[in-house]
Amino acid sequence: MPALEKNMWRILDANVNRSREGLRVCEDIARFYWDNPAWTRALKNTRQRITDVVLSRQQRKLLGSRAVGTDVGRGSTPRELKRKNAGDIFLANMQRVKESLRVLEEVMKMQSPQKAARLKRMRYSVYALEKKALTKI
Repeated sequence: MPALEKNMWRILDANVNRSREGLRVCEDIARFYWDNPAWTRALKNTRQRITDVVLSRQQRKLLGSRAVGTDVGRGSTPRELKRKNAGDIFLANMQRVKESLRVLEEVMKMQSPQKAARLKRMRYSVYALEKKALTKI
């Protein structure tokens, strides 16, 4: 398995966090706001699968690459600070999840095509769940 350079680990770390955080926000909306056990379970399972694919046995490398203090993109945009309702929060976080899964998929192609394929399947399952959620929003 090819070794990734330190900055590629930074990309993985940021996107693992971004995808899992976004899924957790959506999971809590599905669970506590919409009382939807199926969506809650699907979101939680996806969050845990990301852990299985990317975090398992690699957490030290991910954490070791983290450079929060020097991250040039850690600020918020004005758009991020405007949400009207739970649906807006859900959709914004689903977008965050899809984008970060795509980044994870692309970077993992350098290390493990099989893991990249699993991430791609997860991304498509998020697309499908997002479409279902539109009926609720």
